[in-house]
Amino acid sequence: MGLIIDPAGAASSAPRTPGLDAQPLGSAVRTNDLSVTGVVGTRIEAAAPPDGSNVTLVLVGDIMLDETPGAVIARGQDPFAPFAAILDGADIRIGNLECVVATSGEAEPGKPYTFRAHPRTLEPLKRHFDAVTLANNHSGDFGPGAFGEMLGLLDQAGIGRFGGGADLAQAHRPLIVERKGLRIALLGYDGFLPRSFEAGYDWPGVAWGEDEQVARDIAMARTAHQADLVIPVMHWGWEHETIANPRQRQLARLMIDAGADAVVGGHPHVIQDTEQYRGRPIIYSLGNFVFNGFSEASNNTGWVLRMELDGQGVRRWRTLVARIDAEGIPHPDPAGGGDCWERGQEAAAPCGGE
Repeated sequence: MGLIIDPAGAASSAPRTPGLDAQPLGSAVRTNDLSVTGVVGTRIEAAAPPDGSNVTLVLVGDIMLDETPGAVIARGQDPFAPFAAILDGADIRIGNLECVVATSGEAEPGKPYTFRAHPRTLEPLKRHFDAVTLANNHSGDFGPGAFGEMLGLLDQAGIGRFGGGADLAQAHRPLIVERKGLRIALLGYDGFLPRSFEAGYDWPGVAWGEDEQVARDIAMARTAHQADLVIPVMHWGWEHETIANPRQRQLARLMIDAGADAVVGGHPHVIQDTEQYRGRPIIYSLGNFVFNGFSEASNNTGWVLRMELDGQGVRRWRTLVARIDAEGIPHPDPAGGGDCWERGQEAAAPCGGE
């Protein structure tokens, strides 16, 4: 039975009450975090940004900075440079950090692939990204000590983080990013084994995607953290499958029913399908972004997702195609392509002439 955190921060083994238990409480790490109270399913629609403009949010898939991408950085090169104009032109830039960044720890016994990047890799990451999700199946590859070291390094570098923390409460706390008057809550969840990487009451790790806890977190992001918009970023699905599985679809729709404005995923190392549910987008997998070691074209093709947000949610989105070279470095596809969607459309369609 999982731990439940009560308002005083004490652990309890009481049975779970769907949607009402496991409140992620504790002292805030960021000055814009508030205490947690509220009810499940509350949706608060914000006014448009004061200047009438949209907030642009760019999200990318797996960023793995060990092996050849790490060697590229050690040579003084920037693996994100080919996409710098797109990344740096957005109001908010988010990626999935698919490795631990640390110098300590021992590789997880029996795990076929373990990734640990040198702290110097945070310099180019900081240059192009505002925050990263830690909720994945590699951030715990070198144990909780290395995970804790990474938390400190990210904080020192000024890189925001979510989907993982020093304990269970922190792992489930949203990162609040405010731009142009909009408060946007970012939540991250892992749904792919090993579950041993999950944070505990008093040890570091990732947030795990249990239905009732996810719904609770989304509600808390709106009511307690006063977020205008809530976007969960998921690590889920089967590797190399280009169509989302039933579990992904069920959880994505549950999150939107609970109040999420969009759901964005990754992990399968390929791009997956998209859908709109209740007028809100679900992007099941963005695929890889910075990652070496794959020979198939599908694994070396990723999406960069650009969303335009207003007070009612996602106004429009489009994907930009990334082709990943032998060193694991992404490059914009000169042929363009990608999918586009605007509010009111039933489904996304290939972008035309952009």
